[in-house]
Amino acid sequence: MDIRHLKAFLAVFEERNITSAAQRLFISQPTLSVTIKQLEQELGAKLFIRQPRGVEVTEEARVLYPQARRMVADAMALSRLFRAGESRALLELGVEGDIADSHIEGFIRMAHQALPNLLLTLKEGCQGDARLAVEELCCEDELFLPLWEESYVMTLPVEHPMAQDSEQQRWTPIDDWITCPQHVSHQRLMAVYGRSPGAVAGNAGSLKQALNMVSAGIGVAMLPQSLVSEHKGVVARAWHLPMPTRRVGLCYAAQALELPTLRTLHEYFQSNRSVQFSAGVPILTPA
Repeated sequence: MDIRHLKAFLAVFEERNITSAAQRLFISQPTLSVTIKQLEQELGAKLFIRQPRGVEVTEEARVLYPQARRMVADAMALSRLFRAGESRALLELGVEGDIADSHIEGFIRMAHQALPNLLLTLKEGCQGDARLAVEELCCEDELFLPLWEESYVMTLPVEHPMAQDSEQQRWTPIDDWITCPQHVSHQRLMAVYGRSPGAVAGNAGSLKQALNMVSAGIGVAMLPQSLVSEHKGVVARAWHLPMPTRRVGLCYAAQALELPTLRTLHEYFQSNRSVQFSAGVPILTPA
């Protein structure tokens, strides 16, 4: 057993899908399957059960997961120690899609405020020692530390009639929704679309793609405030019904807190518990 086997196991366990895990590791699907098979043979245990869509984890895999996380984290920490020297606090942070640039920049500022000697490496998606993501994207074995909470707002093209008259939304039916059927927010927004569920002008694969479609004048979307506030080609309007909110923060395994850098940041955020977002700038105030 080596770190390569454990990294392959972690990717499949967290993605629940061989193809997605292979893409995450930048290897072919057959290579990943062979690597998992080798690990299962060495352990003498079945770790995954293939399903028509993805894989199901076994009880043996659930027992192995926290141990594998710790072993991989220790190996990576040791490697970084000799590459960068002990004077730098090292952290690899994955950033999930649909996180606003202002939130990413805000986290970086706060992290460097907590650790001036921080050497931060940003990665795309589900990678790194922890992830900056919305709460819904936390894996079942991860913990979540909220940093921001924000509302969804109705987002319109600048030339849309309701962009000029905010009161018009109270009586004008919307027949040009831009929706994200595969996004984690979609079910929570169905109540907003409820009166005209078939009135769809387009579908997007992500909230950022939906924002681009709104900016292009295709239709109206319900989007997080942070994404909308950064875009000059759209207008945000409060909805007359209660709107869902989302929380953005750190997703991490409990074992990841054994890493000194992440533990220090976690303690810093916990001690400055009240986090507000104003004009794109995060403001921490003592609890």
